[in-house]
Amino acid sequence: MHSLLIALATAPAPTPTPSLRPGLSEDQVTPGLLGFLLTAFIVVLTALLIVDMVRRIRRVRYRAQVEEERATAEESVIGGAGPEADGTVRRADGGSRPEVNGDAGPGNR
Repeated sequence: MHSLLIALATAPAPTPTPSLRPGLSEDQVTPGLLGFLLTAFIVVLTALLIVDMVRRIRRVRYRAQVEEERATAEESVIGGAGPEADGTVRRADGGSRPEVNGDAGPGNR
């Protein structure tokens, strides 16, 4: 085992070639300016698509939340618990919340 380690340690390492093989030009092995611009365009387009997708998902969640609050408010009104004098609405589960009138307030958008 020891002799194998010595053989591996003393084996010459291949030297890197500083130039291209004969018959190849630099344009054949690098993407060049066009490749860079195309890659940059794809990266920017992907970032914009992700930002747009996140905005749309937030909007859908917000609309679902508002619709759920409206349904809860309608159930509480139908259940006989109307608006209180201070502007809060009693829910069917016994809780209360301020009447929103379609506005969820700051910080919920």
